[in-house]
Amino acid sequence: MTASGHSATRRQMLAGTGALGVGIAFSGALSELFSGTAAAQGLGRTGYGPLVPDPKGVLDLPEGFGYRILSREGDELRSGEGRVPSNHDGMAAFGGRGGRVHLVRNHENRADGKAPVPTVEGLTYDPAGKGGCTTLTLDSRNRVRSERVAIAGTAVNCAGGPTPWDTWLTCEETEDKAGTNGYTKDHGFIFEVDPADPHRTGAVPLTAMGRFAHEAIAVDPRRGVVYETEDAFEKPFGLFYRFLPDRPLGGRGSLRAGGRLQAMRVPGVPDLSSIQDVGAEFDRVEWVDVPDPQAAQTPIRFQDFGRKGITHAQKLEGCYWGGRSVYFVSSFARRSDGSAADHFGQVWRYDPERRRLTLVIVFGPDTDVQLPGESPDNICLAPSGGLMVCEDGDGAQHVYGVTRRGEVYAMARNRQNIGTEQAPEWGEFAGVTFSPDGDTMYVNCYRPGTTFAVTGPWRR
Repeated sequence: MTASGHSATRRQMLAGTGALGVGIAFSGALSELFSGTAAAQGLGRTGYGPLVPDPKGVLDLPEGFGYRILSREGDELRSGEGRVPSNHDGMAAFGGRGGRVHLVRNHENRADGKAPVPTVEGLTYDPAGKGGCTTLTLDSRNRVRSERVAIAGTAVNCAGGPTPWDTWLTCEETEDKAGTNGYTKDHGFIFEVDPADPHRTGAVPLTAMGRFAHEAIAVDPRRGVVYETEDAFEKPFGLFYRFLPDRPLGGRGSLRAGGRLQAMRVPGVPDLSSIQDVGAEFDRVEWVDVPDPQAAQTPIRFQDFGRKGITHAQKLEGCYWGGRSVYFVSSFARRSDGSAADHFGQVWRYDPERRRLTLVIVFGPDTDVQLPGESPDNICLAPSGGLMVCEDGDGAQHVYGVTRRGEVYAMARNRQNIGTEQAPEWGEFAGVTFSPDGDTMYVNCYRPGTTFAVTGPWRR
């Protein structure tokens, strides 16, 4: 999730265009992202007004909105299993009985993590792994009723995604094998987490879904196909995958039955960054079987996909399903890193029925409009229409809203200074998601690990 040093160079790029401080502009057909949502009813066309400084210095929100801190790193887990881990990342909200909400929260801890996910019997994959997930159960008033470990012993749990049967697929963003960084098992897998009862799913890697630096997933709710993004920092860059389960839409645990992993090939396009024109379409998308999904000897993106090659892209991150298509995000690309062209972010749409890939949004420098300034990252659909975008870069960190018409507004600003008074620094936002009834936005601050519930006039 975190750009780990790449954002500073990105900021230098913005400075070179004269766009520093005013950010990134969206262009493209934003409305097509919101088909099938409340946005189609005409909601969410304006922002909620300017941010009001928080007298507590924690979270700035528009007037009429308020927040509750649900959990902080270092506090005691209510289960008594240990302390709340650090590096709060991807997250999703699931409905429970009696109006309750289950939040599943990733912790992107590496081998040197200082606040690991506590190991719990029956829920630990590799005792040397410090990442994993925790779950919070909230009542109808967003009061925390329980908080416990959902999976432990994994590594660099970045994002993931929900399934149609209400489980969470947590993704390891690493390729480390047993013997590396002290690990006793191979890492780079997807794990399934049941938010209501994690012991139902345990800590079993879904090995057939591939071993690589996973970022996020999205499930086709009609076919059961799982789409996966790979966040690779160095060339050759990551691939966009689909997993064809042997038991599609089989429910909890069905993905353990295996399936076939394939990577996307766009004929004539070895690097998606080379495409710059919004609306560009490709109607002959191919899917190629991955030679060795376990990457036993060679990482998948290095493997031989035949004389036609395969299609790569730098910083493949967010992935979500909307309408009849899957959308995935390339956070940025740079020629200096080996990409074919520079860009500040792309959103791609793949329609499986038509086998058509379309570039629908491009982020680019714009000196006239205040827009998301650095590394737009986590994205979710807002129930009242539009997108919520988490910012991940240098300087002030925001959650931005984007309307169907492309209007951008600040929804939240992190005020927790983790630097000094002379050189302030703020942690990125991550894991933005909404309650099933749409009345609450949940979002994480990565550092210091903090989970918020934000309520207010969302339907306005």
